[in-house]
Amino acid sequence: MSTPRAAWRCHVRRVLGAFVMMHGLIHVLGVVKGFGWAHVAQLSEPVGVGVAFGWLAAAVLVTGAGLLLVIGVRWWWAVGLVAAVVSQLVIVTSWRDARMGTVANVVLAFAALHGLAAEGPLGLRAGYRRSALRAVADAPSVAPGVITIADLARLPGPVAAYVVASGAVGQPHVAGFVARIRGRIRGGPDEPWMTFVGEQTNTFGSAPRRLFCMDATRGGIPIDVFHSYVGPSARMRVRAMSIAPMVDASGSMLTRAETVTLFNDLCVFAPGALVDVPVEWSAIDAHRVGATYTNAGHTVRAELVFAENDQLVDFVSDDRQQAAPDGASFAPRRWSTPVGDVHDFHGHRVVSEGRARWQDPGTDGFDYLELHVDDVRYLEGQGRAATGGHPDALALVR
Repeated sequence: MSTPRAAWRCHVRRVLGAFVMMHGLIHVLGVVKGFGWAHVAQLSEPVGVGVAFGWLAAAVLVTGAGLLLVIGVRWWWAVGLVAAVVSQLVIVTSWRDARMGTVANVVLAFAALHGLAAEGPLGLRAGYRRSALRAVADAPSVAPGVITIADLARLPGPVAAYVVASGAVGQPHVAGFVARIRGRIRGGPDEPWMTFVGEQTNTFGSAPRRLFCMDATRGGIPIDVFHSYVGPSARMRVRAMSIAPMVDASGSMLTRAETVTLFNDLCVFAPGALVDVPVEWSAIDAHRVGATYTNAGHTVRAELVFAENDQLVDFVSDDRQQAAPDGASFAPRRWSTPVGDVHDFHGHRVVSEGRARWQDPGTDGFDYLELHVDDVRYLEGQGRAATGGHPDALALVR
């Protein structure tokens, strides 16, 4: 499902692409005059046959760049940069008549440079795509066959009932998942909401990975965010306009926070994996269970809360501290993720709506994240997608 912001960006992309195509078609005038096909009143300066081939190349390149932009081809920027250069070279040969085309080339070059920053090999989105495909291909081996009732024996009653309610019994063992989400986020109770779309890839096993890419907007400015938790450490990078660095955080406190988030993802998005992941459980009462999870040298604890219908309704932890806006410092807070509606994603009934909250002792706290899950696809292990086809077909964030 698209958000209003995504629809607006699509509209802008198409309008800009149409403008570029029109600019490209204007180059045909130089072709017509150079080859002597007709009189062109708009070009008073002579155009030789050799230069006409330049005008033809520019027309093809610029029009092609605009078309690729309209249809949303990720690498359009490569054609756009070459097109801007070639177009400007031929414009110089007829400067008196064609100099206004420089304005269009500046727009094209700027758009292409932004496309390079956003989708090029050094962009955060490209970094996510490479890491996600690698994670899917390296997904750990899991137990053969399907999850059975016998596999639930070591789980506390409420957790076992939750796994059953999720539809995991009878499904293949889970090695990871890819989720597409959208929602809004803010830094504090008095700060404005920032809308986003995102994609997340998690794998489990002895060396779990959590990769999350967010395409957001703050005050009309596009913001790219990439969280990566691979091996023993986590890193968070944020860029404005896909170019200007805003945050580049790492370190022990961030890794500890991401360890809590990794465990939360496991409980919320992949309850079937709880039969295979090493978690220390402690029963609290009929609807609450304590859990201890260790990864990358960090041991974190959480309390899982279940409803009468066996669905998970909250995940609470005091081990995920709140990061400052620059990611350089952290403050102790209680973190919770109340969850709501459940949806069937390819045979797995899991959460489709949720929130995340920060709370100081003695306060009501505030929601800083609201999200909607559009799709979740599960991995059986070793790069095989349990549902949704080959990993290369997974729709990574644009």
